[in-house]
Amino acid sequence: MLKSNSFFWCSVFCRITKKNNLLFVISLCQTEITNKTFFMLSIIQEAVDLSAVIPQEKTLSIYKLIVEGGLGGQIIISILLLLLAVALYIYFERFFAIKTAGKVDKDFMNQIKDYVANGNIEAAKSLCASEDTPVANLIETGMSRIGKPLEDINTAIENSGKLEIYKLETNVSVVATIAGAAPMIGFLGTVIGMIVSIHEIANAGGQIDIKMLADGLYTAMTTTVGGLIVGIISYIAYNHLVVKTDKVVYQMEAKSVEFLDLLNEPV
Repeated sequence: MLKSNSFFWCSVFCRITKKNNLLFVISLCQTEITNKTFFMLSIIQEAVDLSAVIPQEKTLSIYKLIVEGGLGGQIIISILLLLLAVALYIYFERFFAIKTAGKVDKDFMNQIKDYVANGNIEAAKSLCASEDTPVANLIETGMSRIGKPLEDINTAIENSGKLEIYKLETNVSVVATIAGAAPMIGFLGTVIGMIVSIHEIANAGGQIDIKMLADGLYTAMTTTVGGLIVGIISYIAYNHLVVKTDKVVYQMEAKSVEFLDLLNEPV
């Protein structure tokens, strides 16, 4: 009987122990789940806070940069835009004028030779007048001097050539001036911007804020960039016009020499 009771109580104790172990395991699982939940929530909260701290990227348009540069910067930029418009106008006007001046009919000199060989000087002059190019004007000048010494004809053609070159280079020097002046005007804006910034620092009374310097810095940077852009564009435009003009001048010299050689040929 005693043995049976001992077995009974042992079985009861084992059941209680198993039940307590199961409850303990369940409690551990709940605790682990709770800890992981709080950990994930903390990570999410940190990510939200970090996104709130990171500043949003701001974009500034060129117009806004100019407007925020203050009155001094706006005046400098307006001057630079005006210079750019003048430079581009002169460039395109001279480009098409020089391009037209360089067009010479391939049969032009052959026709002049035929007229001179046949003694038909008036027809040769009419042909030169109808072409209306620098080369034609030089040949017409030489035709009008036929019968005089060859040296006089050569001098007349040279003088006429100088006039034609002057016509081709009309206002081209203005583009060169803009190419040199625009960067200096931009640097003037830089100095004005620095003066504005220093003035703001002096009036701040030791409380320096970058926002106080923004107007001066915007003026300094935008005017410098604007001046360099206008200067570079004008410089390239000027050199291109010089190259185009040199080609026409070379063509004039070649045709003039060919005409003088024609007059030196024996009849």
